[in-house]
Amino acid sequence: MGPGVLLSLPVGTHRHGDDPRALVDLSRRAEGAGVDGVVLADHVLLGKHVDRYPWGRFPFPSDAPWLEPLTVLTAIAVATEHLRLTTGILIVPLRPAPLLAKTVATLDVLSSGRVELGVGTGWQAEELVAQGIDPARRGQVLTDHMAACRALWSNSPASFHSESVSFEDVWSEPKPVRPGGPPVLFSGTLTKRNLDRIVTLGDGWIPIMGETLDGIATGVETLRAAYGTAGRAPDELRVRAPLPIVRGDDGAPSVTATMNGMGALAGVGVTDVYLTYTAFTSDDESSDRFFDELTERLGGRG
Repeated sequence: MGPGVLLSLPVGTHRHGDDPRALVDLSRRAEGAGVDGVVLADHVLLGKHVDRYPWGRFPFPSDAPWLEPLTVLTAIAVATEHLRLTTGILIVPLRPAPLLAKTVATLDVLSSGRVELGVGTGWQAEELVAQGIDPARRGQVLTDHMAACRALWSNSPASFHSESVSFEDVWSEPKPVRPGGPPVLFSGTLTKRNLDRIVTLGDGWIPIMGETLDGIATGVETLRAAYGTAGRAPDELRVRAPLPIVRGDDGAPSVTATMNGMGALAGVGVTDVYLTYTAFTSDDESSDRFFDELTERLGGRG
C-alpha cells in the first residue's frame, strides 16, 4: 500500500471568483477523485515585510485574503465523509492553548475523528509580536502549547504548568475521538528540541521546505531510532512531504508524471504525499483536467 495522497488547497488567493466556499467544492471533488485528505496553510496576519520569507520569494502580497484554516476545515468536514482534515502548517503560538485545544477537539468530534494537525512556529515576526509573543521564544511556546493541548485532550480535570501556559484542575470537553488527541506532525529541521517534540508530543514529521530526498531519508532514520529508544513503535512514525512537480511533454505540470515520484518518497519512509492544487491549475479547464487525471490515477470513490 502506497503513501496517502493529500491535496493542498488554495490559500491567500482571489481564485474562484473571490468565493471562499469554492474550497468546499474543491474538497468534494478531491474526495470524489479518491484523495485521502486536504491540507490548509495558516496565517492570522500578514505584515509589510513578506520579503523576509526564509525560503525565497513569498508568493503572496500582504493584503492576500487568508482564511482561518480550522474554520474552513469545519465547513469541509460537514460537506465530506472520508477526507482527512489537515493543516500544513498551523502556527500554534498564535492561539491560546486552551482555545486551540477546544477548537481542534470540536472539529475532530464534528468530523468523526478526521483531524490531523501539521504544526510549527511560523516565521513572521509581526504576526507573533501582535499576539504578544517574543519571536525568539516561539519554539518554547510551541512546545508548551502542544503539551498543554495534550493534557487537555487526555485528562479531566487537567493540570499543566510551563513557562507560557499554566492551569490547574480544569475541564475541556468534549475530548477528541482518539485518546490523547488527533495525530500531530511537527514541521522543520530535526534540531534536538524538535526531535524531542516529535518523540514526546507528536506522531510524525513534516520536513523543512526544500528538504532533499537524502535529507528526508536521514531524518526518518534518526526519528525511527529515537522512537525505538523511547519505547515507541518506529513503524508508526508519520512523515508528510510534497511531491516534486514534474512537467509533461507540453511543458505544463503533469499530475501523472508527478505522482510517479511517490515510490521514491515512500522508499525513504514518507507516509503521506501532497499535491498543491494551484501548481497544476489556472482556470476551470485546467482544474477539470487536474481532477480527471487524479481520478484516473487514484480510482475515485465512485
